[in-house]
Amino acid sequence: MTVRYDPDGVYAVLADLDAPCYIVRNGDRIGATPEPPAAGGPLAPLAVAGPMPSTQLGDSGFRRRHGVSHAYLAGSMAAGIASEELVAALARAGFLASFGAAGLPPERVERALTRLAREIPGLPYAANLIHTPHAPRLERAVVDLFLSHRLRCVEASAFVQLTPDLVRYRVAGLRPGPGGGAYAENRLIAKVSRAEVAELFLRPAPEPMVRALFDRGEITAEQVTLARMVPMADDLTVEADSAGHTDRRPLITALPTMLRLRDRVARELGHEAPPVRVGAAGGIGTPEAALAAFSLGAAYVVTGSVNQACLEAGTSPAVKALLAAAGPADYAMAPAADMFEVGAEVQVLRSGSLFAGRARRLHELYRAHAGLDELPAADRRRLEAKVFQRPLSEVWRETADYLTEHHPEQLLRAELDARHRMALVFRWYLGQSSRWAVTGAERTGDYQVWCGPAMGAFNDWAAGSVLADPGRRHVADVARHLTHGAAFHRRLAHLRFSGVRIPAACATYRLPSAPSAVPATP
Repeated sequence: MTVRYDPDGVYAVLADLDAPCYIVRNGDRIGATPEPPAAGGPLAPLAVAGPMPSTQLGDSGFRRRHGVSHAYLAGSMAAGIASEELVAALARAGFLASFGAAGLPPERVERALTRLAREIPGLPYAANLIHTPHAPRLERAVVDLFLSHRLRCVEASAFVQLTPDLVRYRVAGLRPGPGGGAYAENRLIAKVSRAEVAELFLRPAPEPMVRALFDRGEITAEQVTLARMVPMADDLTVEADSAGHTDRRPLITALPTMLRLRDRVARELGHEAPPVRVGAAGGIGTPEAALAAFSLGAAYVVTGSVNQACLEAGTSPAVKALLAAAGPADYAMAPAADMFEVGAEVQVLRSGSLFAGRARRLHELYRAHAGLDELPAADRRRLEAKVFQRPLSEVWRETADYLTEHHPEQLLRAELDARHRMALVFRWYLGQSSRWAVTGAERTGDYQVWCGPAMGAFNDWAAGSVLADPGRRHVADVARHLTHGAAFHRRLAHLRFSGVRIPAACATYRLPSAPSAVPATP
């Protein structure tokens, strides 16, 4: 048998996750081998770790339910940043990904659904449905598209309450199960950060809402009965400190809380169906972070920021270069465009952009003044010269034209409320800044790039490897290395708990310095 004692050889045995790993002592030397030592021989076994492929991480139910090889989801990044190319590349590699439909008009969403159906027929994928309380007609139109295209998986985000159309998507896919009970053809993954919202998805759809759908002829009587048997969601993603909208809660406290809530609600309901699976999002940018989430009990992990820097992401090369250079502390909180008035915030990239500071200044002015006409002259000049780079009156005319076509009720309110009109003008900048980033407009200093600390952690891990170059970052390679690396660190953890000291030269998963094959996805 072959025993490796040199650091590279020991690492090679540790990294072969499809084979067992035996740590043995031979005199005063400690080595590693994939073969069991013979009884009574010179090799004394110290510890053993069985095969630990990355396909065993997480909940097997997640993999079966979604038809994927890994308990891994590339979450939706709005405005098509989680693009068709990104979704298709991951689907072909055995991973689940969600198209970033949020912020896109229905016709753009329909083009994406049509393209994905054509390019990856039969492969699983999801699309995002974001809560739009200010535009319920948009939410309804998107659900209509999902149902007409027979989209079987939706990632729901930013919901603070259940809506009729979200419930309609879920219940319209219910049918009797093969052994009795209910089977949900329309799978729902809900992204949450608060327990009170999570509980809405852990329970069946509200009876009055279901009954109203039936009265309108949108579901059947049988589906009304079946809706009482299943929770609203199949999977619940706990969103910790992440890009975009976030409560910035530590995953180490948020995930156990949600798991206990899930178990309490399941006991209360007494359903025979398996409980809702709980996954983890936020901060997943390295193999160690992914393993930490799995070790806390996550059924699956969700990545976001790290995918945005990949070739397939639907954002500009300029943004990808900024993301690839980001460090661990290059992030800031800034006012959110969709909830500007109430002070909600998003986490964005600070390095290379002035957006965060400028957006905060706009919110300060909004809070301090009753309308645009009350702005101090110096502040108005500064806004027109530096931030908007055009007269505020021109910005309002453009905003009013948009509202006339899409949201006439908002225009009427703005004409009666000067402060609301000011908010809409300020939101113009917040909305445009994210579009400038996606399209690569010349206004680099105003880019709004949704990003969290996972990006800096990923860059630190990838330094000196093939993934350091944004021109060679493929989203499927990132997914494979994160999951394979997590499985590698799982093996190390197992051996450490057995009393083995892992040499520093072998204690980190190694990324290749040039393009190379990653263990194949079954």
